[in-house]
Amino acid sequence: MALKQVIEIYDYLESPQINIARLKKIFVRRGLDPSEFETRRIKGDKGETQFVKIRIKGKEGTAKKKRTPAPILGVIGRLGGIGARPHKIGLVSDADGAIAALACALKITEMRSRGDALRGDVIVATHLSPRSPIIPHDPVPFMDSPVSIETMNRYDVDKEMEAILSVDTTKGNRIINQRGFAISPTVKDGYVLRVSEDLLDIMQTVTGKLPVVFAITTQDITPYGNGVYHLNSIIQPATATHAPTVGVAITTEVAVPGCATGASHPLDIEMAVRFCVEVAKSFSEKKCSFFDEKEFKKLVSLYGPLEHFKTLGKKNP
Repeated sequence: MALKQVIEIYDYLESPQINIARLKKIFVRRGLDPSEFETRRIKGDKGETQFVKIRIKGKEGTAKKKRTPAPILGVIGRLGGIGARPHKIGLVSDADGAIAALACALKITEMRSRGDALRGDVIVATHLSPRSPIIPHDPVPFMDSPVSIETMNRYDVDKEMEAILSVDTTKGNRIINQRGFAISPTVKDGYVLRVSEDLLDIMQTVTGKLPVVFAITTQDITPYGNGVYHLNSIIQPATATHAPTVGVAITTEVAVPGCATGASHPLDIEMAVRFCVEVAKSFSEKKCSFFDEKEFKKLVSLYGPLEHFKTLGKKNP
């Protein structure tokens, strides 16, 4: 169970001021080495945000620049902002991705401290902005980010991540009409691949229900800024990496604005956290595959590379 970690992170983030030193102490008290906690404050055209990257080393973990025999999983808390002050007081719905990612890091850190270290490293990244702008979006408004998507990808996506779970609030749509969480098909180098059977197995074990998959389109796997519609930014990390990327969407039955307060459901976030932790366990043991490498190579040989979908495309004449 990860409810304790979700509540603790939620309580920490529900503040107009983010004290990074206090957040670091929370993790260090649980057994994280201070060197495993990185932070950077970045200013953008619309404000500033605090990027956080936590690397929980596994039993076969080594120095950052060396490869480890065990694969490295990335968990990214994708969002625009955790708050919309001064327009809104409190945590917004969009904060769920950051809550889930940090709670996942805290849970895996505590597991390691108790003797249940994973085989490989897990890298968790997100950013924390209690004062983010609100932007129009159909069917409900979204949270914008103080910094660009390119900046977020630069600090969220680590080149050592060999597979990525991108966790994001995905409530502002009419595509997913079920409360809880859902996963996307795997995205890699411009291809939308079949849904991972291993991830489906883990999801139904965690939830005790049939797995839920949400649809993504070609538009969703292209970078923001090209002028086309995106469901949200959940798959944006895939535009900045060769690693297979899967979206973990925290969902609702009805469309809920990303800037709405009082709209976070701790039990739904907790399920998403448990899913990420279980994926980390299996992936670390090389028992969970995000995609079929042989089939992917065949697709590329048949239809060629599609990495141009990771760019902004051709300029209009």
